[in-house]
Amino acid sequence: MPDEQKDTGGGRRSQELVPLAEVRDGIAVLADGTLRATLIVSSLNFALKSEEEQNAIIYGYQDFLNALDFSAQITIMSRKLDITPYLEELKARQERQANELLRLQMEEYITFVTELVKGSDIMTKTFLVTVPFAPQQSRKDNFWQRLTKGIRGVAHQTKQLSEVDFEHYRSQLLQRVEQVAVGLRNVGLRVVPLQTQELLELYYDVLNPVTSRSQRLQNVALLKIEETEPTNLATGQTKHHPFWVKSW
Repeated sequence: MPDEQKDTGGGRRSQELVPLAEVRDGIAVLADGTLRATLIVSSLNFALKSEEEQNAIIYGYQDFLNALDFSAQITIMSRKLDITPYLEELKARQERQANELLRLQMEEYITFVTELVKGSDIMTKTFLVTVPFAPQQSRKDNFWQRLTKGIRGVAHQTKQLSEVDFEHYRSQLLQRVEQVAVGLRNVGLRVVPLQTQELLELYYDVLNPVTSRSQRLQNVALLKIEETEPTNLATGQTKHHPFWVKSW
């Protein structure tokens, strides 16, 4: 479950503030019945490009944005690089190394990397694009009104989608995903849609920034259940419900 945080005043669980109802088939279904698909996008070193290449990238990105007839959210996640698992693996290999000279060189390398990280904050960046689809989005409410409704209580306005509706909406959402992917690829970027397991790991890391460092999420494909509550995914303790991944 999300790491402990201060009470918001209403005494509600933090899960109730997260408008995520279900993750299935690589799609996140929000409590209001809208759908979200997320793509991970590579980066490029713009400064190393020639002036002609830079102009081509700028105009290509401009064309990409102008071609969109729906909203899309671009997110940049910055995290401090944790090389502890890498160093532990090096130490394990060092202990198994029979060659004395190579063992000494590995020790020097481990010391060098450790001191290098201590002296500076090395950050990793992840670039994500979230594509939405709202079957019946109310146009009477503006953004802040919809946000306020969500904060007041997501759990009380959860909408269930039938299998037929989900597949229909998912098909339309994937058309948007393809449009976004093609537009970004034309700029020279690599684009990959996140699947169910990757989406769950993303949400788990975001909602549990401390716990996720030491306790990884299990592969949901290996869990023989109809549904697993996210609070129990890390421990393997499960509860059965009509859907296999639901109620974040």
